[in-house]
Order: sequence, then structure tokens, then C-alpha cells
Amino acid sequence: MNIYDFKAKDRSGNEVSLSEYEGNVVLIVNSATQCGFTPQYDDLQDLYEKYANDGFVILDFPCNQFGNQAPGSIDEIYSFCDSNYGVTFPIFSKIEVNGENAHPLYKYLVNAKGFSGFHEEHPLTSVLDKMLSEADSDYKSKPDIKWNFTKFLIDRNGNLVERFEPTEDMYVVEEKIKELL
Repeated sequence: MNIYDFKAKDRSGNEVSLSEYEGNVVLIVNSATQCGFTPQYDDLQDLYEKYANDGFVILDFPCNQFGNQAPGSIDEIYSFCDSNYGVTFPIFSKIEVNGENAHPLYKYLVNAKGFSGFHEEHPLTSVLDKMLSEADSDYKSKPDIKWNFTKFLIDRNGNLVERFEPTEDMYVVEEKIKELL
């Protein structure tokens, strides 16, 4: 099984087979428009522009499960991403990434690569740790998505290679992308 076995709805509600991205290095991200990590859209767009011609694509899945930080319709989210960050990579319909209603793609991703911890030096790590620990003292042992802008790196054959938490330095993400390109 790999990501090509899944379908997702684009922002217009059309079913898209992820096999359309076969042969590309893919970065899958769950995003939000009102999050402390939202400025990562700038870095993501830069990566996309830098490597798209080499067979790199980003698939963005807005999700409102973390602090209601992705409110509004998919059209409002797209407009926000376009006007504030010039996003040109594919933005899909809003989904859930955790729980009973989690999108099948995300069920697959989190079961294949669980949570391995936040980057200790990131300024938001202590905030996330405190908040998540208060909600679930055992959160670190569970594979689910912890917050917005968790990223999954997929190789050209559709295989999951790496999971990056939102606190991971984008330089590290870029280096792993370059290795696969």
C-alpha cells in the first residue's frame, strides 16, 4: 500500500486519485490559516517554486481539528493562502486527520509513521507540550497528528519516507526533499 491507493477531494469537491502524482516527490501537509505555524506557507511556497520543475509537489489538506484554526470555507482558505502567501501548490478540501472521521490517507500515514517528538529548540515546543500534556499525559506515545503543519514526505514511488512535526526546521525538510529528488 502507498499513497497512490488513496483519493481525496480537491477544493472544488472533485475526487482526485493521488496516483496523479506518481513519479513525483510529494510533501503532504495538514494546514490551518490562523495558527502560529501558518507563516510556514511562505517556506512551503518557496520549496514548491524551487523544486517543482524537478518533480516536487506539495499537497495541502486544511484541517480545523486543532484549536479551530482553519475556520471558514475552502474558498475562504484558498483565498487567504493565495492573497497572503501566493500559494500555487494544490489545496484540497478540508479534512479531519485524527479520530473516527479521519481521512483514510491520514489513517494510513499516522499508522505508518507515528509521532517521534517535537524539535526541542523550537520556540513553540514548550507551548505545544504543555497544552497536549494537559489534555493527555500520554500523548507522546500515540501516533496521531498533534498539530497543524505536520508533514509527510513521499518518494517518487508513493512510499512514505519521513514524518516532520510542525516544529521541525524547514532546512531539514528541504534537505530530505533534495535527497529524494
